[in-house]
Amino acid sequence: MKAVRIRIGEAETVRKKLLSDGLLDGTRKPVKSKNFIEIPVVESFEDDAFIIIEQEEPVFYIQKKEFGDLLDIPENEKEFLPSGWQILGDMIIVTLNPYIEERKTEIGRGLLALYPKCRSVLFDRGICGVMRQPKREIIAGTGETVTLHRENGCLFKIDAMKLMFSKGNLAEKKRMSKLGMGEIVVDMFAGIGYFSIPMAVHSKPEKIYSIEINPVSFEYLAENIRLNKAGKIIQPLHGDCAKLAPVGIAHRVIMGYLDGREYLEHGIRALVPGGILHYHEAVPEAVVRRPVGRIIEGAGKSGRSVEIVELHRIKKYAPGVWHVVVDARVG
Repeated sequence: MKAVRIRIGEAETVRKKLLSDGLLDGTRKPVKSKNFIEIPVVESFEDDAFIIIEQEEPVFYIQKKEFGDLLDIPENEKEFLPSGWQILGDMIIVTLNPYIEERKTEIGRGLLALYPKCRSVLFDRGICGVMRQPKREIIAGTGETVTLHRENGCLFKIDAMKLMFSKGNLAEKKRMSKLGMGEIVVDMFAGIGYFSIPMAVHSKPEKIYSIEINPVSFEYLAENIRLNKAGKIIQPLHGDCAKLAPVGIAHRVIMGYLDGREYLEHGIRALVPGGILHYHEAVPEAVVRRPVGRIIEGAGKSGRSVEIVELHRIKKYAPGVWHVVVDARVG
């Protein structure tokens, strides 16, 4: 488990910055080591400015067994309790083993006792549909589901009941936030601004065309543009990116939808010669380079050349399946 090693005098400043950027691992305690403090960070954390270590003996705020001690449930059921959950703003999102689903209300109340600043607990049952809408149920708290989440120095307003927010690809979002300075960018599946907002805030492109078809996501995209004062850079476009993606103007195109291969030709057409395509796909490990072939084929159909710059493995999407991103320069 990752941590950054900081001199004691700098620790509080760094801790606050990591917390603000959504990079602090709140499940572990900082650990003193001589004149240094090890501050726990999320596994996707990468930053050359820090000394990053793997903690040999991490110290957790609460263990699974301790969480079970808070609940009045039979001992034989405690082994099925969740070992982790997602904190999104002041929402708690948890997945439950079907064996103890009937204990969902007790588990929700227990989580609120652990995190008194949180307002609601949502039971996550997975995702459904082309627009990847979550199936969730409020199991404890006030019932409010709209929250304000801070990540990488940006604010995201989101309805956690209606929309997904993946924290597992934080490193990729941080990487993208460092690209695009002075460029024209097309974000073809913008969502609530997962990539567009950090890029606008940190790297200051000339223009970002952020396209989103889901009306709920688009509503929050517009709100997040306002919250982050990015209106001069981001132009939100509501509709199908196959119809709205501009042609031949982009220095960089982001295709962040994991099943967007049918839109590849539109992403390629949006690029100026020499522009960069960032193409995401969920792919079985046995054919992890399949997206490379898709890009080469798509470029060929458009009469364009292509140079594969790099393939990045982002995270395990499912057993035997990887979320990957291919960076390709299109001629």
